[in-house]
Amino acid sequence: MVQTPTKLAVTPFAKKLTQPLTKTPIITLQINLGKKCNLACTHCHVEAGPKRTEELTPEICDQLIQLIQDFPQIQTVDLTGGAPEMNYGFRQLVETAIAYGKEVIVRSNLTIFFVEGYEDLPEYFAKNKVRVVASLPCYLEDNVDKQRGTGVYQDSIAAIQKLNALGYGTDPNLNLDLVYNPPVPRDADFSLTPSQVGLEQDYKTYLKEHFQIGFNNLFTITNLPIGRVKNYLELKDLHIPYLKFLESNHNESTVANLMCRSQLSIDYLGNVFDCDFNQMENLPARTKSGEALTVEKLIEAKSLDLIDLVATKPYCYGCTAGSGSSCGGSLV
Repeated sequence: MVQTPTKLAVTPFAKKLTQPLTKTPIITLQINLGKKCNLACTHCHVEAGPKRTEELTPEICDQLIQLIQDFPQIQTVDLTGGAPEMNYGFRQLVETAIAYGKEVIVRSNLTIFFVEGYEDLPEYFAKNKVRVVASLPCYLEDNVDKQRGTGVYQDSIAAIQKLNALGYGTDPNLNLDLVYNPPVPRDADFSLTPSQVGLEQDYKTYLKEHFQIGFNNLFTITNLPIGRVKNYLELKDLHIPYLKFLESNHNESTVANLMCRSQLSIDYLGNVFDCDFNQMENLPARTKSGEALTVEKLIEAKSLDLIDLVATKPYCYGCTAGSGSSCGGSLV
């Protein structure tokens, strides 16, 4: 267990770095289709839920389709939400990206498979060879249901069994990855996310032994103090201590691999951000002249590479603490 320093002044993230956090050529387009979701998880930085109605519009969807068509440099289209499957434009974007030779990632909560109108999703994913990245914040039922709601664990297990039956986890063209989220800190006894390699083996052993299910990779993701996590930490007077804890465990060797460097994050309004976390904190990506970007402006400029420096805030320490954290798991 790593102890939190007593001094609570948090160093600005950019000042902690040994060199400026610059963009590299953009290869990933991550699109948040909206906040509609069938769950309302305690760790959700998007603050999505069944009562949210914000989602992609037809106009922005058409712009995103054009973006995918116009830029061969995009290798991956990463669809998130909310439950991305519930929001407007989901299938249009999947099918456009597949038609243009992109890898498609869907960040699914798995339980959506059992919501009326979405029962065909496993077969749809398999038909389109979509890579499924699914939240399963623990391999134990009690821990999952505390974070995500009663019954979510059993539904998630049943969903994985459906995917396995279609070839996910065994067919090299059908990848299923699971995501570990630690519990939201309840007191100042903070700890870093466990080793991804060791935890992945624990997941695989337990899930195989108890449910005869398998998956490809486990991604360990640190809870950043954004959205519901931030609200809870502030309520408990833990927000600044948690930021200082993350800063005290900053690992410079993670910086080169930060996901924000090679991706654009797009919201349902067509605004452009460096990452999903900046999107939720309304910290837009800007050109060298300071202009906030939109999808429309990218199309007009005929370039995805208009951003020089990544916009940062103290919560960025969540991505560089320990082994690092990203949408693809640990960084070192």
